[in-house]
Amino acid sequence: MTESLAESTALILSGGLGTRLRSVVSDRPKVLAPVAGRPYLTHLLDQLAEAGLRRAVLCTGYRADQVRAAFGTRYGELDVAYSEETEPLGTGGALRLALPQVESTTVLVLNGDSYCAADLAGFWSFHRNRQSAASLLLTRVADTRRFGSVSLDVAGRISQFREKGRAPGPGLINAGIYLLARRLIEAIPVRRAVSLERDVFPTLVGSDLSGFATSSAFIDIGTPESYAAADLFFGRLGRAA
Repeated sequence: MTESLAESTALILSGGLGTRLRSVVSDRPKVLAPVAGRPYLTHLLDQLAEAGLRRAVLCTGYRADQVRAAFGTRYGELDVAYSEETEPLGTGGALRLALPQVESTTVLVLNGDSYCAADLAGFWSFHRNRQSAASLLLTRVADTRRFGSVSLDVAGRISQFREKGRAPGPGLINAGIYLLARRLIEAIPVRRAVSLERDVFPTLVGSDLSGFATSSAFIDIGTPESYAAADLFFGRLGRAA
């Protein structure tokens, strides 16, 4: 039987130190920073619940106890579980640590400091049809310099990642939402610091890495400037408290 989006496990990378935000949010982890009247992480959990998912695992690290205290084991219709790092493992290492709590063969991964108002069901259908080891959700922005850009070939495979800080201009960026085959996460060494972006995805370029291109609204809260814009962003989406 073909697995559905609702049957997949979502992993939210929630363990970042939030160093750049310390000047404005110093007493809590970044995922608990107040945005539009409530903790930022609630916006991601709402997105998952609205897409029909039933299980989310929070990959925590910095001040993990605060995240657990804030959400417990249930958020609306979502079962919430935790995978806590005792040392920084990077994005890939965090997923590998959480794998024993994953109940699906395809894993939905979300960065815990960005939000893309994309159609997750459409992304799921794209990934299942492609049958790639990994698919990245991409979105178009007016200026890619802060994020770096992503290029696709005519077959919809990711052909190149360009580093941050290049010439200004519009383009596609990595929106921080991935669909990954379980076997890809299983191949990551256990309890070793591994970056999806630097160590895993580049090895798949041109072959087993697809890109789902959208023009969906996107924000990250990783800097004081972008964090300051987040209330207005979510207000425009109708997601304020």
